[in-house]
Amino acid sequence: MPDSVYTVMQASYNHACTAYNSRMPAIPSIRPLPELLINQIAAGEVIERPASALKELLENSLDAGAQAISVELAAGGVKQVTVIDDGSGIGRDELKLALARHATSKITSLDDLEHVASLGFRGEALASIASVSRMELTSRRAEERHAYKVTAEGPTLGAPEPATLARGTRIDVRELYYNTPARRKFLKSEQTEFAHCEEAFRRIALSRPDVAFALTHNGRVRLQVKPQPLAARVAAVLGEEFADGALPVEESGGQIAIRGAISSPSHAKGTRDAQYFFVNGRCIRDKLVAHAIRQAYADVLHHDRHPVFVLFLDIDPQLVDVNVHPAKAEVRFRDSRAVHQFIFHALHKTLSRSAGDAAPAPSPSSSLSATPAAPIYRNQGAMTLGIAQPVGAYATLFAQRPAADNIATLPQTAPVPALPPSGDEHPLGFALAQLAGIYILAENRNGLIIIDMHAAHERIMYEKLKTALDGRAIPMQPLLVPVHFAAEALDVATTEDEREGLQALGFDIAPAGPGALIVRGVPALLADADVQALALDVLHEVREYGASRIATERGNELLGTMACHAAVRANRKLTVPEMNALLRDMEATERSGQCNHGRPTWHQFSVTDLDRLFRRGE
Repeated sequence: MPDSVYTVMQASYNHACTAYNSRMPAIPSIRPLPELLINQIAAGEVIERPASALKELLENSLDAGAQAISVELAAGGVKQVTVIDDGSGIGRDELKLALARHATSKITSLDDLEHVASLGFRGEALASIASVSRMELTSRRAEERHAYKVTAEGPTLGAPEPATLARGTRIDVRELYYNTPARRKFLKSEQTEFAHCEEAFRRIALSRPDVAFALTHNGRVRLQVKPQPLAARVAAVLGEEFADGALPVEESGGQIAIRGAISSPSHAKGTRDAQYFFVNGRCIRDKLVAHAIRQAYADVLHHDRHPVFVLFLDIDPQLVDVNVHPAKAEVRFRDSRAVHQFIFHALHKTLSRSAGDAAPAPSPSSSLSATPAAPIYRNQGAMTLGIAQPVGAYATLFAQRPAADNIATLPQTAPVPALPPSGDEHPLGFALAQLAGIYILAENRNGLIIIDMHAAHERIMYEKLKTALDGRAIPMQPLLVPVHFAAEALDVATTEDEREGLQALGFDIAPAGPGALIVRGVPALLADADVQALALDVLHEVREYGASRIATERGNELLGTMACHAAVRANRKLTVPEMNALLRDMEATERSGQCNHGRPTWHQFSVTDLDRLFRRGE
């Protein structure tokens, strides 16, 4: 490189560095954060929305031994969250300390942390809530003559003063995030925030059937339950339909036990909404647990259906770490494999009993010497074999084989049409018949092809939806007759908060009351799908991840769900033209050899394979 060029480049680089450094602010010195800011940072992690505050307050009430808890909400919890309990209460001298960060009565040492039996233990929830709201804490111990209260507003904490209250505690949280307006902007509509609060309340109510609970929103009672057996509490919270068809689960071994109820496969749902798993009374989400439950249902439940369950896992506190998530929504098991196997076998055993008290499968060693059982065949009913093309056409197309070897005995029921294109243009050949309502049998130049029609159609629809979404919006097909159906409050709220995102996905869904939805339009490519199941699955995805995140991160997962709903179902009778149309679409679709879940969509058997199978030529 010439020196002059190097000099110019070096000067340009030095100028750029000087300009960059001039824009950089001076490096500040290290200093401690103000206490209020520390609490507000903690609130951002722990108190995501009103429902998070409600959950923490309810857990405190249960830890205090409450036998009756009342909740009052206003404007979805944004304006007001009030929790009143009859627990042990807080003494006058401890009221201010209760609102201090890292002050708790539940643990005192690392050993206590490793044996946590309470729901709360960090001592930061009340301080975090108080830092972003206007709070009033009133409490009375049984031995005290009257109650005392303290008020907190941001950094300002008042002195305890006399108040009126029966034994227990009352906490009033008003104007959540009033002093952090940027955070408040991220809250959703009143209906959505209330739906999240209601779900948090339902989880807590399920966890303790021995406690009475009452929930009021904007002055209207939404749910009220008295102390009752677990079965009655499940029916009160999740509905009689689930309770009537639920299968009881109860299994124990050593330091672990599981109890509760699961749905039979026939009562599964199209969404994962009604799934509650508690570890030592704490509602958690855990991938290991979810996998064990899916595995237990693997042989009896279609992949797009989800079980309903309320399960309680009781385990020695030393064997589970609850201090791994800011909101305590996740845990870590010391021996995760053993827990996985225990849950799987307990549920698998329950499902096996529900299938007719079938005897357990023999062990591998005993099955070797056992007398082979008679084969069990699926009751398929009559199967109609269609003829894809007359014999003459096949004889011409596959000229290298004699006509007699090409199913020449099939009846010729239609006049000979024009010859199809060259076999190379149609590598999947032409349909012969449909088998068991699941597979398409086709003949191509090489022999026999078996196609999984649902898997193949699912891939085709998935690729079409991807192409449509790349154009910014999926075309919508208005429904001639709108579809009404009952829905969870969170689903109803999602249709309002994510209206634009749903329209971009090709859906016109709107509330039809506090517990119902109406679908007026669906993606044109999915017009033949089950509208209700499709809408609920899409709403669940949008609710969990948000339409904007789906568009950037999880679009393919959602489109895969939509494609599965649109794909032709098992046991649907296809005409020969319909089967051939599917083959042509496969040939024109990228990656059509695999479905969206990675399974093959077709398999080729050459004529040589078939000759070998039937020992021809020996």
